[in-house]
Amino acid sequence: MRPVEETHVMAREVRVPARDPGPPGSAAVPEEAAPVRFVVLGDSFSEGVGDRADGVWRGWAELLAGGLAGPGQRVEYVNLAVSGALGADVAEKQAPCATALRPHLASVVVGVNDTLRHTFDIKLFARRLDRVLAALDASGAVLLTACLPDPGRMLGLPGPLARPLARRGRSVNAVVHALSARHGAVHLHLADPAWTDDRTLWSADRLHPGERGHRAVAGAFHRLLTERGLARGPAPAPEASEPPPSRAETALWLATAGTGWVLRRSRDLLPQLLLLAGEELVHGVHGVHGGHDGHDGHDGGGPLDARAGAALAEVLAATMGE
Repeated sequence: MRPVEETHVMAREVRVPARDPGPPGSAAVPEEAAPVRFVVLGDSFSEGVGDRADGVWRGWAELLAGGLAGPGQRVEYVNLAVSGALGADVAEKQAPCATALRPHLASVVVGVNDTLRHTFDIKLFARRLDRVLAALDASGAVLLTACLPDPGRMLGLPGPLARPLARRGRSVNAVVHALSARHGAVHLHLADPAWTDDRTLWSADRLHPGERGHRAVAGAFHRLLTERGLARGPAPAPEASEPPPSRAETALWLATAGTGWVLRRSRDLLPQLLLLAGEELVHGVHGVHGGHDGHDGHDGGGPLDARAGAALAEVLAATMGE
């Protein structure tokens, strides 16, 4: 992944051929039917990291694109997502390009990288995401959104380190839920245990889906779009077409690319995260008997949760009241 300061819009465009209109006499869309334009905004999750095909990242969005068009239609698929992108990158760099394309469908999935930065600000994140979704909605696009798993839980971090990340993740997901409802988005709940607890869906880094996971995401979005009459092609195949990485390949990735990913973010986040962990420990001393991971209903950072909850309520009230 590229560090955030190096991110830039680098569109990947794929034209999916028109589907066979069917046998003579069947109901068919005329050959000159307008194409379905699908534009993707976000970070490495939407760039396709974890699903490599023919030497490049493919991912759920490209798999979904192949099942959008009806007979006689083609799909114009443009992927603007960039590894390491923050909410600010999506709002300032990707969204203007996306709205200019006047897409029929636009996916916006972002937020995990924001939770991993020392500059995390839920108010700014909410304003930026609202602005992006409103602009795409106004352009006539049907929106696709998703909330994402807590990276601390996925990585198995100890409680004092995991809890601050979980708190940020819950805030981001609450904002995504509220704004998805506000703008009528097709929303996928990827933070649910059905997704997070199935390790076969995730790649070696535990933060990005593997091929099977990307196919599951594509299939879930396809079902939701089909229910709205917005996907007219076949659903993506659920089973992986590429062999999973071997243990040696996985170990090599974790020792090279995976380590680089952690180090790039640690330079930015780790000093503050250690301070937050110290605060967690201070609050955990006062007679709290919660588990180390904070998932048993007795989180050791009760006062910190209350403070974060109050801040989130203020953000949601301000954002939804605009």
